[in-house]
Amino acid sequence: MTTFTILELRTGHAESYGPKGEPSAINKQPSDRPLLATAEGLEGDEQGDRRHHGGLDKALHAYAVVHYETWARELPGTADRFTPGAFGENLVVDGVTEHDLCLGDQFQMGKTLVELSQSRQPCWKLNLRFDRSDMARRVQATGRTGWYFRVLNPGVIAAGAEAHLIARPNAEWPLTRVWRLLYYDVLDRDALGAFLRVQELPVRWRRLAERRLASGQVEDWSSRTGTPRQKD
Repeated sequence: MTTFTILELRTGHAESYGPKGEPSAINKQPSDRPLLATAEGLEGDEQGDRRHHGGLDKALHAYAVVHYETWARELPGTADRFTPGAFGENLVVDGVTEHDLCLGDQFQMGKTLVELSQSRQPCWKLNLRFDRSDMARRVQATGRTGWYFRVLNPGVIAAGAEAHLIARPNAEWPLTRVWRLLYYDVLDRDALGAFLRVQELPVRWRRLAERRLASGQVEDWSSRTGTPRQKD
């Protein structure tokens, strides 16, 4: 069964970020102690924009440590920025990537039970984080997005702990298939219909699929991936 290791736990405080001074807690720092994970996330962690970050479906953001080496190799001019925590993740994990995980996967982390709720949809804050105007688009295009967990059963999580897969209700929906549907096979009606049948699907993604089926059009990504202009 699939297992991964939690290398680091990270939390952050909301602070002014970006050209419009919008609040963000993307600058997450490693914890030197175990932390309680609840339905709202790790103790002490904040989100600057609760409309798009945090909440029950985005309680914990995880990112695969192996991706950092790939990013550094592809973008050597900013290689020093690709270190654990750079993507604002709560959990730096080793042993799995998006290729190994499916929607609805349930993992046991000690007494804490979590469920994989969705992939991350990258936003413009990554452009600033890595000083590249196209970084959010690059993350989206590569599929190295990271993912979110819901917390089904609260508990304490410690760095160095192992997470063990205990349930996989949607083996036909690996995150790689989700990624292709979201960004490449965007109007595949059969796939969108199957997507809607996933019981664990977040409300936002359910509405996205319903809108695509109803309109035959794809949502505009520019406001999410394009960096806002400087304030006047």
